[in-house]
Amino acid sequence: MRKQIDTPFLLVFLTLVVFGLLIFTSAALGLLARDGASFSSVAVNQLLFGFLCGGIALVTLSRIDYRVWRPYTPYFFIAALFLTVLTFVPGIGLTLKGASRWIEIGPITFQPAELLKFAVVAFLAGIYASRMNRSATWRGGVLPLVLICGISAAVLLVQPDTDGAAIILLAGAVMLFSAGGRVRHLLLLALCGILALGAIAYQRPYLAERFTTFINNTQDPQGAGWQISQSLIAVGSGQWSGRGFGQSIEKFSYLPEPIGDSIFAVASEEFGFVGSAALVLLFAAFSMLGLRIAARAPDPFGGLLVVGLVVIIIGQSFMNIASTLGLIPLSGLPLIFVSHGGTSLAIALAEVGVILSVSRRMKS
Repeated sequence: MRKQIDTPFLLVFLTLVVFGLLIFTSAALGLLARDGASFSSVAVNQLLFGFLCGGIALVTLSRIDYRVWRPYTPYFFIAALFLTVLTFVPGIGLTLKGASRWIEIGPITFQPAELLKFAVVAFLAGIYASRMNRSATWRGGVLPLVLICGISAAVLLVQPDTDGAAIILLAGAVMLFSAGGRVRHLLLLALCGILALGAIAYQRPYLAERFTTFINNTQDPQGAGWQISQSLIAVGSGQWSGRGFGQSIEKFSYLPEPIGDSIFAVASEEFGFVGSAALVLLFAAFSMLGLRIAARAPDPFGGLLVVGLVVIIIGQSFMNIASTLGLIPLSGLPLIFVSHGGTSLAIALAEVGVILSVSRRMKS
């Protein structure tokens, strides 16, 4: 077994982080022009909490044998679920724009849903690794997925965080398939998920509006269709080579959330088709090299763990890009390593640390 970290994966990851920091820095200039105080708060959160704390977690977890904490995955899940529930407690939870997704402790805000995604993957990896010969059955494969992902998704839907719930369910489904789950079981679960999504959209007008806007984004360009319209304008303005670093026009007054949901549009405007395609290819390479680590992991737990973490990171990133391009309805998911969000960045770096730990021990 190897003793060194997988070098190609590490290089792709570091390139993503550097490129992401450049894009974030440029996108944040739009915020600086609007509100200098908000810019300072965002920069501190991203650099201090995201990069510094996440970097420490990455180095630490990459050096620890991932197998030593397998027995603790149930407790990790329970703790993460408890923290997520705390977002509803007055005085502890913080509600912004109608969503209760944050815990506030003094000057620090933390989004426990990001930790919950990590915990769900770790818990499912432990369960499926111990029952690989039963993953094709309802009791051994589908039931753990329904219980663990179902409970987690239900809590996130109450916040509400529909996109986060969808990512958890997607990661769980891919892990079940990787563990030997039956395709017909997964198709049935997918059908149930689509019906549930339809029912939720019926109950929540803002979700229905997302789908309506997706179907016809020119119907209300000054209202519901504003974000996707401005995103597409920014992407198209970049043409082949882009306006140049820091030269985006849309980020200053037109794009909603230029450091968050719309950050890929900023990257496309400044770096053009060439730069945005390079970013997509980097994420694709991250995915393929990560799955290669999973395929060569020394045990089922390590393989399933890496599969789930890769799906969490890549799934969120590709959904962010796809929604910016109008390929799917708008989502609030971050572009990992690029978007603003100290919690999501720190947890993503910690997840990469675990992947690197598995890569140290993968088969030659």
